Amino acid sequence: MDPFPLVTLGRSELRVPPICLGTMTFGEQVDEASAHAILDRALERGLNFVDTAEMYAVPVRRETAGASERIIGRWFATRPGARDKVVLATKVAGPARNADWIRGGSANLTPHEIREACDASLLRLHTDVIDLYQIHWPNRNVPMFGPLYFDPRNDREYSSIHDQLGAFAGLVQEGKIRYIGLSNETPWGLAEFVRVADVHGLPRVATVQNPYTLVNRVVDNGLDEAMHRLGVSLLAYSPLGFGALTGKYDETGFAGAKPHDRMTRFETFRKQRWGRPEVLDAARRYNALAREHGLTPTRMALAFCYTNWRVASTIIGANSVAQLDENVDAWGTTLAPELLAQIDAIRWVIRDPAQ
Repeated sequence: MDPFPLVTLGRSELRVPPICLGTMTFGEQVDEASAHAILDRALERGLNFVDTAEMYAVPVRRETAGASERIIGRWFATRPGARDKVVLATKVAGPARNADWIRGGSANLTPHEIREACDASLLRLHTDVIDLYQIHWPNRNVPMFGPLYFDPRNDREYSSIHDQLGAFAGLVQEGKIRYIGLSNETPWGLAEFVRVADVHGLPRVATVQNPYTLVNRVVDNGLDEAMHRLGVSLLAYSPLGFGALTGKYDETGFAGAKPHDRMTRFETFRKQRWGRPEVLDAARRYNALAREHGLTPTRMALAFCYTNWRVASTIIGANSVAQLDENVDAWGTTLAPELLAQIDAIRWVIRDPAQ
């Protein structure tokens, strides 16, 4: 396999492969030994871009908060030279969402809390610097993780974007982080972060990490234009729609899933956007279309992201080395124009059910 072409993230100096290893299952579904084997294999395959977060593993629990970072940190500690090869991304959690173990359940994300969270991540990761430090979800009132509509009645006081960027500026000056990014962000939020940074000479956002998948293409509804014109790169997460786009739920739904499958083990996921009946309905249509064109559902869903002009790097999760290889092997697959038109035709009928 030829080396991956490297992509520059936003206007930063970060050069990464078009596939990123996501680690949110490390410490819950994936034990430490298996996680280290996956990380080893990722480097062998040329995937030196790794994404994590202070709140991982998921589903979020007090007992596993920070576990993914600790597992990666111990991997760095036992693999001499590995840290120098990896572009490392992690995230500071936004305001607490029923998680009182994250900053005591703070309903805000203050500059002080950003600094504290960064220092704690550095310790867990056994590193002196984070290459890409992201806000996991917005600090302000915004619909996310399922709700559809903005409601100004839910507005409250929160640390301003200017204050948050000021905290990041201090961390950059101290050499603790290199660049910053956002996650689960809206077009207005992105534009305001960039505007405030440019006006006040503060760190400029390099990336936005949002869902981008056949069952959730909300990015196409305006965020794509904002990112293109502002010079910000998209990191696409959940390209397989929490497994729905692999085809494993097509016949029997979640009831027929394997016992270790996340949608079987964790009821909380079935109650969220990825578990909606209309998500499974749409996934069945996409998966059938893939088979009609001689592709596995996984390969088509990943190729849709891998070849999309909007996506700088696609974040893939893997619970085993074999699963990692399957996802990486989908690289290089092209989708014919007529297939892309059929994909859009399905979206016209069932619009972004996992929004």
